[in-house]
Amino acid sequence: MATLEEITAGMAERLGDESGLDATIKFDFGDDGIVFVDGASSPNKVSNEDLDADCTIRMSKDDFESMVAGDLDATTAFMMGKLKIEGNMGLAMKLQGILG
Repeated sequence: MATLEEITAGMAERLGDESGLDATIKFDFGDDGIVFVDGASSPNKVSNEDLDADCTIRMSKDDFESMVAGDLDATTAFMMGKLKIEGNMGLAMKLQGILG
């Protein structure tokens, strides 16, 4: 089980300085915290601030870790209600290529 800090650092590493997202995305893990991805800034920034985003992805931290590990398919998680997307769904699709 990764800590929120480890997930935040890992996401920053995967995104790099220029992810090409040109948008903001918030991962809301409920009581486990938030990871905010600012892909519109240069260089990209990843923090744990609770800011407004173009796309908000709500899921448990456990399900997120399973998804990144390849044990849980994002589409399946969405269909099962384990993954909720608010805002620009196209951004969530772009993320699959970066995180998957």
